[in-house]
Amino acid sequence: MSKKRRLHSPDLKAKVGLEALKGIEPIHAIAARFAVHPVQVSQWKKEAAERLPEVFARKADQNAQEAKEREKELFEEIGRLKMELEWLKKKAGELER
Repeated sequence: MSKKRRLHSPDLKAKVGLEALKGIEPIHAIAARFAVHPVQVSQWKKEAAERLPEVFARKADQNAQEAKEREKELFEEIGRLKMELEWLKKKAGELER
């Protein structure tokens, strides 16, 4: 009878991978502390090292995209407000007469 396969959360994987990247403790000590196999710790360390640059690159791109969309919305709103202001000035001028 085989053991049931354990599923680890992404948070645990990230925590273990970062601990391994720090290099303060040996991999077997980290594995014992988190109750996982040392080979698994090495794999998560490798994956964290490979994917870490993506995280920072994607966030900057995403923030730039969001800023452009927000800027577009704000310019559209400014245009609408200018048109409303001109219309109100015109109507106020007609009422004074």
